[in-house]
Amino acid sequence: MNISHHQRSRSSKPPTVHGYARSGDLLGFQRLLRDNPSLLNEANPIMAQTPLHVSAGDNRAEIVQFLLGWQGPGRVELEAKNMYGETPLHMAAKNGCSESAQLLLSHGAFVEARANNGMTPLHLAVWHSLRAGEFLTVKVLLEYNADCSAKDDEGMTPLNHLSEGPGNEKLRELLNWHLEEQRKKRAIEACGETKAKMDELEKELAYIVGLHDLKMQLRKWAKGMLLDERRRALGLHVGTRRPPHMAFLGNPGTGKTMVARVLGKLLHMVGILPTDKVTEVQRTDLVGEFVGHTGPKTRRKIQEAEGGILFVDEAYRLIPMQKSDDKDYGLEALEEIMSVMDRGKIVVIFAGYDEPMKRVIASNEGFCRRVTKFFHFNDFNSEELAEILHIKMKNLAADSLLYGFKLHPSCSIETLAALIESVTTEKQRKESNGGLIDTMLVNARENLDLRLSFECIDTEELLTITLVDLEAGLRLLSQ
Repeated sequence: MNISHHQRSRSSKPPTVHGYARSGDLLGFQRLLRDNPSLLNEANPIMAQTPLHVSAGDNRAEIVQFLLGWQGPGRVELEAKNMYGETPLHMAAKNGCSESAQLLLSHGAFVEARANNGMTPLHLAVWHSLRAGEFLTVKVLLEYNADCSAKDDEGMTPLNHLSEGPGNEKLRELLNWHLEEQRKKRAIEACGETKAKMDELEKELAYIVGLHDLKMQLRKWAKGMLLDERRRALGLHVGTRRPPHMAFLGNPGTGKTMVARVLGKLLHMVGILPTDKVTEVQRTDLVGEFVGHTGPKTRRKIQEAEGGILFVDEAYRLIPMQKSDDKDYGLEALEEIMSVMDRGKIVVIFAGYDEPMKRVIASNEGFCRRVTKFFHFNDFNSEELAEILHIKMKNLAADSLLYGFKLHPSCSIETLAALIESVTTEKQRKESNGGLIDTMLVNARENLDLRLSFECIDTEELLTITLVDLEAGLRLLSQ
């Protein structure tokens, strides 16, 4: 038979890097790649597969090993994807190439990689096992803790792909055993994470003085939400909790804003809210001066608060004192807020004095349906104010005026409580609450500066606020 020149040139066309990878010709592959290192991650036409895809899918273990140990320029792409979004590990799994799969995994290939249809290598390895009647690659993937509960885009797990027919019993038993072990492991991990989160919550609650009922409620919420996390880790299906909208009732300085910030951290920590931000607003942030201004202004603030807490301070100021005051736009702002409270995108906290807040409650018939938790913030007594002072001094921020300063050992909680009780009146304490401590400390530092001389070189004395300074600060406040 005569062979034309054109036919001879076609038959003598040199093999490509993908051809060598498929044939398993290690020497030819090494020679070609060393001559042209840019071919290391070359994607072939149409399928967009790299040499690692091809060699892994054909179980050319020597070539896979060579690529993974490549010492030349560049690095082999372990997670390169072909046109179907499959990685080299997917290719090894779908073709039952257990040796290649083992090599890829030992070099850090991602066992939970997803193809375009959401399938993991374990999904594909199960498919291969159904055709081939052996499941060596499934075993290799399970040794690297491949997730037996992973779902593809159709909601199917690897187990779901197993038919009930004969011959699948051993594979089903293997997958079920690993599924249960993974659930147990997740439950143990979730338990440790839950404890850490509860410890973090208790740390935050330690900064809150008094408010025992509210702290107990926060603990209940946190524990319930964290137990739900654990239930889901065990594969149990439970309804999603929606945090309630709240009203904080009490005088200024009783810790309403601080508690709202702690609550923001809590709800974010347990995954109920996507952020821990607390957007604090008052009437002036929501209400416009002219017709048509209030709605857009309020909606901007609501949008800003999405994913966190909207804290409406002095909420009663949204409601006019006289029902006949039809020029007041506060009610419009309240209605805008009420309209988004059922969507679950924000948690709203209304805060203010007890008595005036009754106007807010009475102003909208849907208020009590949406706001289901009411917390009363009582005025602080002298001992609680002394405790607040100690907490503030132990947790000074770097931008605080008192940062670097400390209390003299004689300033115990009992001594400070007696001082506050003797120097201030009940009316002063009730009107200021925690705000009294802030002003008292600023005044005390000024008194320290006043009584020290420029000759003082004692570092302890320069940074120590004494009972004398605190008493002077209180008396200045009383004046």
